[in-house]
Amino acid sequence: MAHARLRRSQHITLLNTTGLVHETWLRLQKSRPAETADRGRFLGYAARVMRSIIVDFLRQRNAERRGGGRVVTLDTGIAARSPAAEDEILRVDQALRELAKVDERLVRLVEMRYFAGLEEADIAASLGVSCRTVRREWQKARLLLSLALR
Repeated sequence: MAHARLRRSQHITLLNTTGLVHETWLRLQKSRPAETADRGRFLGYAARVMRSIIVDFLRQRNAERRGGGRVVTLDTGIAARSPAAEDEILRVDQALRELAKVDERLVRLVEMRYFAGLEEADIAASLGVSCRTVRREWQKARLLLSLALR
């Protein structure tokens, strides 16, 4: 899951697969939730944790860019990276917070698909629905998110 997610956004987050997996594992070990009872629930919870890690990392990095109490570096390569893609992830996170007020299951679906890169069958198993329902709700979530992101 980590590799699939980071392959799409490696230039954005500067995280590597190993780092994301380790951080996810550490957070999972701290909480030991009941959601990890079976594979489907574990994947869903892991997707939620990965979303949290990626968003926290981007927020921290944006704070550092705005000063954040750190020493200023003269590395111009950092400024050349695509901040628009980072902003997109943060905007998606904010849109998901709004969507959670309407439909929590759609948020879980987006986390598993967008942030963790899970396949429909794994998402269906995690949510306890059919693959057809996952496809239909993915279309619904994409429409609602596109409206929220305008």
